[in-house]
Amino acid sequence: MASNPYTSTLPPPSKPQFITTMKTTKPSTKPTLNYASLPLTPTIKTKQHSPHQPFKWNILQRAAAATFDMLEAALVSHETRIPLPKTSDPRVQISGNFAPVPEQSPNHNLTVSGTIPNCITGVYVRNGANPLYEPISGHHLFDGDGMVHAVSFHGDSVSYSCKLTETHRLVQERETGRPVFPKAIGELHGHFGVVRLVLLYARTLFGLVDPSKGMGVANAGLIYFNNRLLAMSEDDLPYHIRVTSSSDIETVGRYDFFGTLGCAMIAHPKIDPVTGEMFALSYDVVRKPYLKYFKFTKDGKKSPAVDIQLDVPTMMHDFAITENYVVLPDQQVVFKLEEMAKGGSPVVYDNNKMSRFGILSKNAITSDDMIWIDSPETFCFHFWNAWEEPETNEVIVIGSCMNPPDSIFNNNNNNDHLECILSEIRLNLKTGKSIKRPILQGSNHLNLEAGMVNRYKLGRKTRFAYLAIAEPWPKVSGFAKVDLVTRETKKVMYGEERYGGEPFFVPSGSGSEREDDGYVLVFVHDEKMWESELQVINAMTMEMEALVKLPSRVPYGFHGTFIRSEDLAQQV
Repeated sequence: MASNPYTSTLPPPSKPQFITTMKTTKPSTKPTLNYASLPLTPTIKTKQHSPHQPFKWNILQRAAAATFDMLEAALVSHETRIPLPKTSDPRVQISGNFAPVPEQSPNHNLTVSGTIPNCITGVYVRNGANPLYEPISGHHLFDGDGMVHAVSFHGDSVSYSCKLTETHRLVQERETGRPVFPKAIGELHGHFGVVRLVLLYARTLFGLVDPSKGMGVANAGLIYFNNRLLAMSEDDLPYHIRVTSSSDIETVGRYDFFGTLGCAMIAHPKIDPVTGEMFALSYDVVRKPYLKYFKFTKDGKKSPAVDIQLDVPTMMHDFAITENYVVLPDQQVVFKLEEMAKGGSPVVYDNNKMSRFGILSKNAITSDDMIWIDSPETFCFHFWNAWEEPETNEVIVIGSCMNPPDSIFNNNNNNDHLECILSEIRLNLKTGKSIKRPILQGSNHLNLEAGMVNRYKLGRKTRFAYLAIAEPWPKVSGFAKVDLVTRETKKVMYGEERYGGEPFFVPSGSGSEREDDGYVLVFVHDEKMWESELQVINAMTMEMEALVKLPSRVPYGFHGTFIRSEDLAQQV
């Protein structure tokens, strides 16, 4: 049986540090986490046996498996002689509180300081990367298996649990007892990446693995739509997750919208707060069309996909909607798989390409009426909102522009100086021109990445955005409430050696007259005491209303959502 890669909850000041077989240049002063010393604690048993399970392999398959494992070991031995770049070095990417944790069954009646507001009734769920097995070579933070953390609020009682999403990939690797699928970012680069793809093909040919049902990790986004909680990463279909009445988390399975979704879906679909429709994209890095747009009615019926013609496959992690349009970014970070054969990364910054935005009607059935507007030197990994200003024939887009654009994927000398510039991009539908300007300038500049606006205002003009202060990158030292009209900011800082993640705004109700009438939920981790908590901040006053002490460490993660109790009661 395989060993569990997770650390138990450690008392302060012990801090787990990832162990690899590679030599370090500086000895660590922190206690380390040894994967092999931890017991196996499976939580969800596989319901049926698949051909890739080792105990069902025939003699030929066993021989092939041993041969491929030997070839992979030789590959890793050769690869680890070369220093890994920071963007794929597990000692950097998943060290400290980026390291994985074990699954937790529900812990009830947690200690609460202050008072939980009456409107916070339901469950706050947040996704993140939590690798099941120790990486055998390169690993990027985005490569880890998906884990959902849930904080449930029932009156005066607060509960916490966390569980891995049982993706098709994770189930197979758990059954084989080792990582067998290549890591999409940390391993699929250069000649080693090509060899890994060949090994995957060979294992598939002999029936040792089955990639036909997806290889995604479902670790990035979470959205509650049509009475289903969906966990997403843009390399696969969504996974349907259920929060139980006991505040536990279950994986229902890969979700294809009743057979109508036959392609991957990006991790940031958008729900129109007025119509209840959901809008989404899918991109392909191999075959044309490289981009597709589609939508779902509020009861989950998918529209035919609209093919968007692009010259090259583009990294399109996020997009925006307005009342009438979808806004699609065709930016300068692109996929060039041929770069792997040259020894490079398949995700590259193309300096010769012009960044642009496509404006398309939400109800379009073709892309013939797409309006493309150039926006030089623009790369936004996330967009916070967009809206229309008919009096000037403009679409206004609010996003955080990254510089250098590809620094989260490729190592370069500027990685430690990544800028995330909150920007207003004005796209003129009549003239076809754009204007981009920073919202915070000079001494007011903050690195702002990860956050949101009031979701009841999505696609309409908003005044406030709640965004993580990504300093020192990639950690988050606090969050800012930014007034998009006056350019004023109010900050909540977590304190010395305390860092958090995405601030999630929960409106007090859909009928409130004040856009900022609500509360911000955020996980915060104390790196000195090695303890985690959930903070509840009044969005109007920016003062803390309540603090929930969590029973175990919560790693820094990605995106989340809040499901109200009345909606949770309707989940399927």
